[in-house]
Amino acid sequence: MSNVQRSRSALSLRRLVTAASGLALCLAATATTASASATTTAVPQKASSKAACRLPAPQLPGTSAAHTISSGGRERAYRLHLPADYTKKREWPVVMAFHGRGNTGIGTEEFSKLSTLPAVVVYPEGVIGTGDGDRQAWQGAPYAAAGVDDVAFTGDLLDKLEATLCVDERRVYATGKSNGAGFVSTLLACRMADRIAAVAPVAAALYPTGQPCRPSRPVPMIEFHGTGDVTIPYAGDADRGLPAIDTWAADWAARNGCRTRPQVRVTAPDITTTRWKGCDRGAEVRHVAVTDGGHTWPGADSYSGGGYTTQTIEAHDVLWAFLKDFRTPKPRTH
Repeated sequence: MSNVQRSRSALSLRRLVTAASGLALCLAATATTASASATTTAVPQKASSKAACRLPAPQLPGTSAAHTISSGGRERAYRLHLPADYTKKREWPVVMAFHGRGNTGIGTEEFSKLSTLPAVVVYPEGVIGTGDGDRQAWQGAPYAAAGVDDVAFTGDLLDKLEATLCVDERRVYATGKSNGAGFVSTLLACRMADRIAAVAPVAAALYPTGQPCRPSRPVPMIEFHGTGDVTIPYAGDADRGLPAIDTWAADWAARNGCRTRPQVRVTAPDITTTRWKGCDRGAEVRHVAVTDGGHTWPGADSYSGGGYTTQTIEAHDVLWAFLKDFRTPKPRTH
């Protein structure tokens, strides 16, 4: 072989090696990019990545404790109960329970038995209103403190709970007694339907707010009231602007687009349940009438108001069976 041929052969061999090396580097880079892309798309699929679920609990599971939050330029108080098996790996439903006029979170927790539910339960405290005595009250009633926005306070409180606790933001429920139940029914359900999945007022004081109730979505409701309630009469009280309870429940069912003919059944010796089905988005409505029942919480073992307290049902169990499967709509993604 001549020197020229040897030179050409060596050059060809170097070109072949260079090309092979370049191809190998290209393939390696492609594989690395593909691997990185696969890792990036897998991370958002983890539902357990909610930041609040990685935070330590603010108190021992199975306990109730007092907390405060700033809202509307005021320091507002609330009582928080964590279930005994609260863990950071499970997103818990939330039950917000609003006390009646002159009552407190502690008192409501005692007679309602809501802290026995498999949920994070919150007992907000109202601001002292007008009238005789230093009695806490809620927005919407004629004796509520002027200038207090309890709807905004509820929103602020939910923001804090969702930022610090492992909770399911789509399973937030509201209940209450008397003035607290009226607040839930005439204001929260009407203005915060995007955050409150369903409501359960008990012996609701349904004072007129002067504003129409136009929720952003049909809100499921189960409502309890005694036919012998003399504080908030079942038949209504025109002088105070209070509606008849059965009529008000029927109006709520009409708002939810339910069928006009409800099912009416005696479900216990002193309990008559009216149920509206076929409602828009499954937003069912139930009215639980306690025959001769007073201004009380059904099933309460301690004082919850004047008059007869039925023991044939436990309100906390009945309302939970109704509420627990409802969820607010999933947030829209863009």
